[in-house]
Amino acid sequence: MSNDLAITFKVDQSPETVFAAINNVRKWWSGNIEGNTDKLGEEWIYRYQDIHYSKQKITELSPNIKVVWHVVDSYLNFVEDKDEWTGTDIIFEIKKEDAKTKLTFIHQGLVPKIACYEKCASAWDFYINNSLRNFITTGKGDPNDTS
Repeated sequence: MSNDLAITFKVDQSPETVFAAINNVRKWWSGNIEGNTDKLGEEWIYRYQDIHYSKQKITELSPNIKVVWHVVDSYLNFVEDKDEWTGTDIIFEIKKEDAKTKLTFIHQGLVPKIACYEKCASAWDFYINNSLRNFITTGKGDPNDTS
């Protein structure tokens, strides 16, 4: 059993809608995003104030099935090991189950033993379970609500 952070939910929308929403990162994740977030092999940067910086490379982009971002560089100002995210993978798996679409989010390498786990898990919970889910189901995410 893996200790990687994982979040799963089901929606009524199609796998195509879920896939499109994941790749439209600016609509559901707060911060400044530079670069293309929807093309295989692209690298893009996420920056939130002076708190969080990460550079992701899109290493898998299987339409309506899976998206994987490999974190090639990172900086978190609130932990001792500033580059804890570097080398981790952010994975979105999409699967049709009966009349629903199941999304499984895994941040592989974000485990309880690392310093940012609690804060990062809480933030991901908001962005995946609230902002991304709302974007999928209503067309409106909450990318700037950092509560």
